[in-house]
Amino acid sequence: MIIDLGLIDYQEAYKIQKEFVRRRRLGEIEDSIIVAEHNSVFTIGSRGSKENIRVSKDFLERLGIWVLDVDRGGDITFHGPGQILVYPILDLRHRGKDLHRYLRDLESVVIGLLNEYGITGSRIKGKTGVWVSGKKIASIGIAASDWVTYHGLSLNVKVDLSYFSMIYPCGMKDAEITSMKTILGRDMAMPEVKGELLSQFKRVFELKRRRP
Repeated sequence: MIIDLGLIDYQEAYKIQKEFVRRRRLGEIEDSIIVAEHNSVFTIGSRGSKENIRVSKDFLERLGIWVLDVDRGGDITFHGPGQILVYPILDLRHRGKDLHRYLRDLESVVIGLLNEYGITGSRIKGKTGVWVSGKKIASIGIAASDWVTYHGLSLNVKVDLSYFSMIYPCGMKDAEITSMKTILGRDMAMPEVKGELLSQFKRVFELKRRRP
């Protein structure tokens, strides 16, 4: 089952994720993918710190940007319009109970998508995510409840990259962030990129698309 929430506040999408996790654990629904864009927000994972925010609380309040502590892995990142969020709700009890393999599979989804656009994505040993020429284009942070996954990945399609200068992305002080639009030098149609990304999920995870 594939659900596209469109542009939605992070907190609302999180509530929907948790309900899907509950229903998947009970066997009420099949493996599913939630796709979304978010209004501007910084999220800090379980290994993160507010010390990686480079601007003041007052500055963020004037911009109307929330800073949220969340229960995924990883450190701080930014979500905003022009960035695709993918939240797979998968029961890993039927997929080997291997979270490390799951992370690599998520990276493979992004690398496959980028390849379709003529962009060479790569991994960096010891770090989770996908890079292009040393610049990060996709972040991955996951969680699981009784082996049912939630949270997931974010892909920078045409997001405003200036927001990343307000933080140390993923806690890395030397990290550079890029997007598909920056690399290709042209605007990107979000529905098109979403469709291709879901095709890559089907390829990597052998998911069949069904109506909700």
